[in-house]
Amino acid sequence: MKFIEPGKFLLVFLVCGAHVVICSSSGNETDRLSLLEFKNAITLDPQQALMSWNDSNHVCSWEGVKCRVKAPHRVISLDLSGQGLVGSISPSLGNLTFLRYINLQENLIAGQIPLSLGHLHHLKDLYLSNNTLQGQIPDFANCSNLRTLSLNGNHLLGQVPTDARLPPNLYSLRISYNKLSGTIPPSLFNITTLTKLGIGCNQINGKIPREIGKSRVLQLFSASQNKLSGRFQQTILNISSLAIIDLAVNYLHGELPSSLGSSLSNLQWLGLANNLFGGHIPSFLANASELSMINLSRNNFTGMVPSSIGKLQELSTLNLELNQLQSSDKQGLEFMNSLSNCTNLRALSLANNQLEGEIASSVGNLSMKLQILYLGGNKLSGRFPAGIANLRSLSALSLELNHFTGPVPDCLGNLKNLQIVHLSQNNFTGFAPSSLSNSSLLEKALLDSNQFYGRIPRGLGSLKVLQILDISNNNLHGSIPREIFSIPTIREIWLSSNRLDGPLPIEIGNAKQLEHLVLSSNNLSGVIPDTLGNCGSMEEIKLDQNFLSGSIPTSFGNMESLQVLNLSHNLLSGSILKSIGSLKYLEQLDLSFNNLEGEVPEIGIFNNTTAIWIAGNRGPCGGATKLHLPVCTYRPPSSTKHLRSVVLKVVIPLACIVSLATGISVLLFWRKKHERKSMSLPSFGRNFPKVSFDDLSRATDGFSISNLIGRGRYSSVYKGRLLQYGDMVAVKVFSLQTRGAQKSFIAECKTLRNVRHRNLVPILTACSSIDSQGNDFKALVYQFMSQGDLHMMLYSNQDDENGSASIHIAFAQRLSIVVDVADAMEYVHHNNQGTIVHCDLKPSNILLDDSLTAHVGDFGLARFKVDCTISSSGDSIISSAINGTIGYVAPEYATGGEVSTFGDVYSFGIVLFEIFLRKRPTHDMFKDGLNIATFVDMNFPDRISEVVDQELLEYQNGLSHDTLVDMKEKEMECLRSVLNIGLCCTKPSPYERMDMREVAARLRGLPQQQLRIVIVRFHLCSKASGRQQRRGRREGLRDLLANATHILRLHGSVQEWTTAGLPEYQCSHDLGDVAGHRDDVHLVLFLVSDVSFADMWLTSTSAELIPIEETYINCAGIGLLLSRAVRRSAADGFSAPARNGPPGGDEQPPRPPDQRPTDDMFKDGLNIATFVEMNFPDRILRLASGPALGLFGKLLGDRRAAPIKGAAPIPKGACYYPGKDVLRVIACAVCPRQRRQRWLGDA
Repeated sequence: MKFIEPGKFLLVFLVCGAHVVICSSSGNETDRLSLLEFKNAITLDPQQALMSWNDSNHVCSWEGVKCRVKAPHRVISLDLSGQGLVGSISPSLGNLTFLRYINLQENLIAGQIPLSLGHLHHLKDLYLSNNTLQGQIPDFANCSNLRTLSLNGNHLLGQVPTDARLPPNLYSLRISYNKLSGTIPPSLFNITTLTKLGIGCNQINGKIPREIGKSRVLQLFSASQNKLSGRFQQTILNISSLAIIDLAVNYLHGELPSSLGSSLSNLQWLGLANNLFGGHIPSFLANASELSMINLSRNNFTGMVPSSIGKLQELSTLNLELNQLQSSDKQGLEFMNSLSNCTNLRALSLANNQLEGEIASSVGNLSMKLQILYLGGNKLSGRFPAGIANLRSLSALSLELNHFTGPVPDCLGNLKNLQIVHLSQNNFTGFAPSSLSNSSLLEKALLDSNQFYGRIPRGLGSLKVLQILDISNNNLHGSIPREIFSIPTIREIWLSSNRLDGPLPIEIGNAKQLEHLVLSSNNLSGVIPDTLGNCGSMEEIKLDQNFLSGSIPTSFGNMESLQVLNLSHNLLSGSILKSIGSLKYLEQLDLSFNNLEGEVPEIGIFNNTTAIWIAGNRGPCGGATKLHLPVCTYRPPSSTKHLRSVVLKVVIPLACIVSLATGISVLLFWRKKHERKSMSLPSFGRNFPKVSFDDLSRATDGFSISNLIGRGRYSSVYKGRLLQYGDMVAVKVFSLQTRGAQKSFIAECKTLRNVRHRNLVPILTACSSIDSQGNDFKALVYQFMSQGDLHMMLYSNQDDENGSASIHIAFAQRLSIVVDVADAMEYVHHNNQGTIVHCDLKPSNILLDDSLTAHVGDFGLARFKVDCTISSSGDSIISSAINGTIGYVAPEYATGGEVSTFGDVYSFGIVLFEIFLRKRPTHDMFKDGLNIATFVDMNFPDRISEVVDQELLEYQNGLSHDTLVDMKEKEMECLRSVLNIGLCCTKPSPYERMDMREVAARLRGLPQQQLRIVIVRFHLCSKASGRQQRRGRREGLRDLLANATHILRLHGSVQEWTTAGLPEYQCSHDLGDVAGHRDDVHLVLFLVSDVSFADMWLTSTSAELIPIEETYINCAGIGLLLSRAVRRSAADGFSAPARNGPPGGDEQPPRPPDQRPTDDMFKDGLNIATFVEMNFPDRILRLASGPALGLFGKLLGDRRAAPIKGAAPIPKGACYYPGKDVLRVIACAVCPRQRRQRWLGDA
């Protein structure tokens, strides 16, 4: 053996050591420079997290940076989570080759995820959640050590990555709350190490692939709030390791597997709410002994609740509300007894089912931890379940809308933690429960619509956090306790329709936070206390139908928030207060049937004759001419009185005006001087990132003319890209040198602060600053609407009055736009924040997004019931006497009428006509007293086809003459229905017009079975009184669905319509989030032709499993329906073209050997439509394939026909109506008669 000499060994050691030092130093320098590049890409560091990132500190000591302890000391960890950083991710991070951990979540980082991150071989964990990242998910296949990839809560596009783009040993993939589309790739489940998969809150469609069964170690599968369809995937039962399944808010249907609980023994969380599941709840679900949360709400489950659920000792939440669960016999409620074994149960909701019978006292044996118990909206009867008093942790109790009788026991007061008690609309008797005064945490006591008698308990005044007290519609008598007006938090008091007497307590003025005071229909007497005017937050006062006397208190003029004042049917005397007219938010004033006299003021609401009622008084005079009151007469004053009058009416006011003018001048001078030193961002009730003038200037290339997309009288609108948001935005810059622009900016800020709706243009932020020249600068930043405005769509050639070069707009798209606008206007008129009058509704103020959803914008003239001025456009004339744009303005405005919501209704009607006629209301033909409304009226209904846009009358080629005639007649009938709504909106007198709530309801209720489209509509049905809904006391589901009446849109392709998502829903399905709900939520489907069966697939398969009221299919639709029952393709001529939506969805099953519209047999004038027509109706069933009849046998069938092999059984009572061109099938016995009648009434 040859040894190295000591000298040489030392030399080799020194050389290697030097090499390591040099390499380590070089590596550190690379890391340092890369991190500095990352810092440069951050434009805002509000918490100064990067302050230590400088040359005076070693890179390994920088905040958020960690290095290897051993050489080489390279950067291995970067953690800057939750620092509020704004900017983008620099690709230089890809140079940190030793990085193992990156955490940048909870910031405002935009831009794309750098591709260079996909080359970090040592990376184990990557957290980028809750930012504003865009683009697609890059390829991470080369990150061989990556275990966790968390990208939740961004704006990522594209599809779910396949296994080829992911590392082979990935443990956790979290990509929820993005904009991903497409289907779930089956290859994803080739990653057998995957334990957590979160893809919820995206736009993913199709079925859950069978390959998911390969993931034998999967513990979490969350795919809620997508567009998934099909049945519950059976292979999921192979994954015994699953602990959490969340598939809520999809279109899954069918019955749950009976072995669900047995196969998934480790299951802890089962979330299947808001799907189309039916059948019975599996009794073997109890075999999943670890289950702690079960949410099966808002489905179609029937039968009884299995008692075996009581075996789940870990169960904490059980939500079965809004199903069809029953308990028709004494054993039907036995499951309630079994739940006493669930000692951890905290929330139980069985609301809105068909449960009957009495609740046994054993309900008191439920868990002592129970906090929420909702049993409302059933058919429960008997006495108040006394055992409830044993549930000492209970905070919310809901028994409303049942048939309970008898008194409410005093032991209810034992519930010291009770915050909400809802006993409305039962038959409770006895004294009003005074024991509630012991529940010191009570916030809402809703006891209305029962048969309580006696006096209002004075002890309720001791409830220091009570917000809402409702004991209306009972038999209470006696005086109103003064103590309740001393509750510091009281906001609403509803005591109407009782037999209360005596005077109103003067202590009423102590309730300064009171918003609603409703004491109608009692026997109250005496004068109205002047202290009532101290309630500065008051929005609604109803004292009608009493015996109140005296004059109207002068203090009423101080209630600036007042919207509704009803003092009718009393004994009030004296004059009508002029100060009431100064209440700018007042929209309803009823003083009728009193003894009032004297001059009616002519300011404010007194000029709006549709909003005031003064009939039935002694001698009112003067007022607005439309009131038709007699002229007031005056006696000549004596000289002394005249002199005193001059002093009081002229000299003193003049001196006050001079003093006030001087003070205002000084104040304005001071404000002007200090205004530029401190500019504040308008408050919108939410926190928005602040933007400066420089930010907006950069975003729009210095407000370049090339980015100018619109201009009005007060503002110009530019498109741009703000770094804070990444996506395109619209920047509305106000021309402050124009008179009225400042007021327009303030009006729009004030309006948008109070409203938020899917059909209003979303505001992103605002800017109030100074520009580069030192001048005042004000701007609003909106979400950019890529399809422009409706005016541009209707008249793509701006110089072409007839719109000959305009874009084709299908009937369905036009109707969808009209419904969108109606929904928006209904919201701004009737939302809980107060009535808003838009004042300038017209096509150029209706913007369209990528999917042609309409959004109403430009609230610069909007008012909370105050004056508006005319807007500027090519068709406008500026006039202070007219509110809005010429052509769209209501006729009463031209005569000085007060601004009202009925003015907007008129404008909406004009817009509706313009959409379907494609004619401007200022067209040259409308002159000499003729306008677009009278033009439609003159031709309605017989000559409508001559005046509407002829593009709407184009029909398919290849159909028989009789079919075309029938189709034309049906479309004309639907057009008449639409235009008739427009005529009801444009009545000359505002008294005769509908309000927007009725307009929207009628549009949603159109006979849509007559359209040549597929429509899927949600109807939200409620039997609760309108008064209760208006008060907005139902939390949770009511709020969740408040804007979801027409969720599934008609825009884009039919493929999009049938797979549309539920944008208003949240991914939170906890029982506490759905407290208080509607009586019923159901689907009504109409299937109509001229679309391919691929477009009908989702709704048709759903139709097989849920009650259908009416199905209409014409000849073309029948051919597709019967010949292509399991084929999923949109490749033939019947398919509507996709617009911007995701590709339609499920895997394509094998096609049966049936006829296609493009088969060789269809030639020489014969197509599939005429082929079906030739064989219709007598031989139609002979054309059908076995699979087709197997699928639709539950809906289609002829009693006279012999049984067909492969067909499903025809339900008893199914009715077959043969006709020449239309097959009409009514599922006569699919659902109980009472429910069917209610649905038919609502539909």
